Amino acid sequence: MMCAQHSLQRRRKGVFFASALICVALFSCCAAWSQLAAPEAPATVTKAETPKDTLGRDTPRGTVLGFLSAARKGNAQIAALYLNTPLRGANAEALARQLAVVLDRRLPARLNELSDKPEGALPDQVNPDEDIVGTISTANGDLNILVERVDRGKAGRVWLFSQTTLNSIPGVFQELKTPPVETLLPKFLVNTRVATIPLFHWLALFVGLPFLYFLTGLLDRLIGWGTGALLRHRRKDSKLPNPKILRPPIRLLILALVIQWLLSKVGLSLLSRQFWSILALVIAICACAWLLVLANGWAERFILGRLQNRALSGSAAVLRLARRMIDGVVLFAALLFTLYHFGVNPTAALAGLGVGGIAVALAAQKTLENVIGGISLVADQAIHVGDTLKLGDTVGTVESVGLRSTRIRTTDRTMVIIPNGQIATMSLETLSARDTFWFHPMVGLRYETTPAQIRAIVTGVNKLLMQQSSVDSTSVRVRLLRLGAFSLDVDVFAYVSARDWNHFLEIQEELLLRIMETVQQTGAEIAFPSQTMYLATDSAEKTDRSDRKDRRFSLADAQPP
Repeated sequence: MMCAQHSLQRRRKGVFFASALICVALFSCCAAWSQLAAPEAPATVTKAETPKDTLGRDTPRGTVLGFLSAARKGNAQIAALYLNTPLRGANAEALARQLAVVLDRRLPARLNELSDKPEGALPDQVNPDEDIVGTISTANGDLNILVERVDRGKAGRVWLFSQTTLNSIPGVFQELKTPPVETLLPKFLVNTRVATIPLFHWLALFVGLPFLYFLTGLLDRLIGWGTGALLRHRRKDSKLPNPKILRPPIRLLILALVIQWLLSKVGLSLLSRQFWSILALVIAICACAWLLVLANGWAERFILGRLQNRALSGSAAVLRLARRMIDGVVLFAALLFTLYHFGVNPTAALAGLGVGGIAVALAAQKTLENVIGGISLVADQAIHVGDTLKLGDTVGTVESVGLRSTRIRTTDRTMVIIPNGQIATMSLETLSARDTFWFHPMVGLRYETTPAQIRAIVTGVNKLLMQQSSVDSTSVRVRLLRLGAFSLDVDVFAYVSARDWNHFLEIQEELLLRIMETVQQTGAEIAFPSQTMYLATDSAEKTDRSDRKDRRFSLADAQPP
């Protein structure tokens, strides 16, 4: 039954992470293609005296994305406006087409890392008006693709592709060859487009990815079969099942690595490489977060097993809270990393979460107090399930220790639920934690008892206690304590070892009966509560005061009813 529950929980977690992966993948698809769309007017508010460029050339990222968008739409006339070249007309348009092909085939897919600031990234103080778009490999070595900030008079300062870069483009264009993917695939898969995206991209996304993941499952079964056969041979147990080596997050990591390897071999366009790089990164982030969550769950079960061996109650609730908090931190960190990769600044969101967290903390002050009190009780090991406690006027047995409250079954079998914050501030007496029980009766003897009888009683009771194996002989003390109001009080003091309270009552009963027998054997008696009353009576004539009689009545002489 427990195995089935664990299996169901693992399946639910797998469905959750798979759903999250699909959602994030769709988000990454939208983000990847939106990065390559034609930039509109700049979203940031600039000074009124600074003119706005209608083509979005105010930033290095705006220039690159605007150029790629115009080239993708086949508008070479607009694409030529992003070049810092003295060429005009058809020559400029031809250079723009060549640059678009070179960037599409050779430029690394790192468009999201381009600066989105009007002043650029400023990596070099010597040339602050230049930014590196990327580095491509050529027959003559590496070539830096640069954009530079150019003053266009009334149009203001805009970012254009550097003239130094453009001078090398024709030679690089001559080195290009047909991509391997276009030579291997049928023409209709390459030329047919759905929503401006080639058909083979859709097939790779919705058919290729599931197929690769299915292959990782077959690889897992193959490795598990080989490992299981080795274990069965070494342990001489033919019933050992095949272990599961490649967990789903590990299979996702393998899938991301395969995607990156294929990108370096197939030769896709810049748009495709940008999309698949983002998708591989998102899959890797989700897989790493999933692995950390699984490792956190394994650590919880390991620690809980160790704590249960030590009989530490309440630890399960605290560990579950700690696990949920760590899982939340892992998922939140993965989300922040993803947003940072897409260029989203999470500072404002974090500030909002901080203010909201303060508001929630103030609203749930009592709840947090009880939770912290429960954690402190578990950490101090002050309460265990099964303990008999005395909390103020409440005496009972602990049935459960939770994060917010503790349930106590009282002696009259009612259930009392006490908040942990209240328990943490109360004086707690654990009755069941006693190592020995206190045997402390006070034996009252009649005043008619002689000193010899008292000495015999003290000696007899002391000898009786010393002979009992359950009594701590070092703690035995029997003494005539005081001359009481109506009795001679003999103090009996000793510690008794017993399994529980009921066992102690059984031992105490036997000891009290033996003490009574010792008193009877000496001829003495146990005193009844008594008092002496003096009554003064006058005669009717009040003449003869000498006839006054004093009568003394003692309750000790009266027979009990």
